[in-house]
Amino acid sequence: MMASEMKKWLRFRSNGATGFGTLSPSGISVHEGEMFGRNTATGKTLTLSQVELLAPCAPSKIVALWNNFHALAAKLNQPEPPEPLYLLKATTSIAAPGAVIRRPSSYDGKTTYEGELGIVIGKACARVSPAEADSFIFGYTCVNDITANDILTRDPTFPQWARAKGIDDYGPFGPVIATGLDPARLTVRTILNGAERQNYPISDMIFSAQELVSRISHDMTLLPGDLIAVGTSVGVGVMKEPVNTVTVAIDGIGELTNEFRL
Repeated sequence: MMASEMKKWLRFRSNGATGFGTLSPSGISVHEGEMFGRNTATGKTLTLSQVELLAPCAPSKIVALWNNFHALAAKLNQPEPPEPLYLLKATTSIAAPGAVIRRPSSYDGKTTYEGELGIVIGKACARVSPAEADSFIFGYTCVNDITANDILTRDPTFPQWARAKGIDDYGPFGPVIATGLDPARLTVRTILNGAERQNYPISDMIFSAQELVSRISHDMTLLPGDLIAVGTSVGVGVMKEPVNTVTVAIDGIGELTNEFRL
């Protein structure tokens, strides 16, 4: 696929089988083969009403950034890091677009939304330079990096990043992976119960998408489908209502909407 070719890839379940394809105004153009390898259109088209949308890929790992925006670092009075600060989020936290997410019965503390851009890797990537990174990036998606805040800081000797962000279903992303986009031109908006709470430019990142892929690939090999959540900016907040509707919207990609229930 040419880097400039703009498509929106998704995964779905139909009649008990999992499939993938590209989204168009007429529906889903079904493909066969591998999303991150050789694939061809089958000629079959499905409407969105005929399928159950899934998370658009199945990453082997989710890398989630902390303190990667100038504006948030300034608000928190935190120094800007000299290298990316990140954690690994459990793949069992993945939830599909439209899924209902429930706070676990074992936890009664605060839970926050975090609207973010996600980078999806398209081919195995190890020790690449920033200049090479774009050829390893398949596309971009919307992420809600949900966090159980009271768990995060519960033990003063050990911040529990992985646990606070790794709860089942606390990692929805999608609805599509959009290709052919310049991430530096994108804006992330998060809407909670009809009110816009976040609106920030990706261009404010401390480490660009290409720098993130490069630096992380020097620590660990990134595999096709792996997801990098680039971090969030100002406007993060607690979901307080019994039923909360959260939408992460990025023009050019789409809208990820989920319900979070206390």
